[in-house]
Amino acid sequence: MLRMGQCGITSSKTVLVFLNLIFWAAAGILCYVGAYVFITYDDYDHFFEDVYTLIPAVTIIAVGGLLFIIGLIGCCATVRESYCGLTTFVVILLLVFVTEVAVVVLGYVYRAKVENEVNTSIKKVYDEYNGTNSNAQSRAIDYIQRQLQCCGIHNYSDWQNTHWYEESKNNSVPVSCCKTNVGSCTGSLTHHEDLYQEGCEALVVKKLEEIMMYVIWTAMTFATIQMLGMLCACVVLCRRSRDPAYELLITGGTYA
Repeated sequence: MLRMGQCGITSSKTVLVFLNLIFWAAAGILCYVGAYVFITYDDYDHFFEDVYTLIPAVTIIAVGGLLFIIGLIGCCATVRESYCGLTTFVVILLLVFVTEVAVVVLGYVYRAKVENEVNTSIKKVYDEYNGTNSNAQSRAIDYIQRQLQCCGIHNYSDWQNTHWYEESKNNSVPVSCCKTNVGSCTGSLTHHEDLYQEGCEALVVKKLEEIMMYVIWTAMTFATIQMLGMLCACVVLCRRSRDPAYELLITGGTYA
């Protein structure tokens, strides 16, 4: 019985220590994903005005920082076999798990809002385009057209309905619409084959939805790992409080 108890405790502790090392790695990954969302959102913020979309990103960065602390507490508590430390570890891990479930829910909620937000704001951004670097809307439009290889809202002909086109009166679109492999492109509509054919609206929606899915899948993955961590910690705690073999193992005693 003593050997079986020792084997169960040793296995649970080994897995728990390994999971705490994973938590440290997870902390870095979560912070990276959160920072990536922030940086990407900054490039697309003109097309998505709801700042609350950043809540999942802020939350997973906070969870990443907390996971690093949890990993430290978990390792120390497991090695020292501290009942108080392991209890604290399980409680904090449970709170983080609930937070990550909330991130997943929020991620799905805001992902569903992306298309409506983009549809509402993108025409206004195109109308405010003036072709200068000093204009934030112009920089945003030129960036996404080059980055996503698109032109206009639905296609390049949408530029004909903008204030910039009416004022320029040169029957052309911005050079950011030009295909990268066409060196002589000036944006002229008489050579529309030199321009990107796909509109930007659908691609912006797709990009923002992909970003939100990164957050959702990251949170779901590490929430699953945390469930395993809580399970192993509970096994150690239960054996400590209920298994006589564990008490003998700790005290170095033997059966009579």
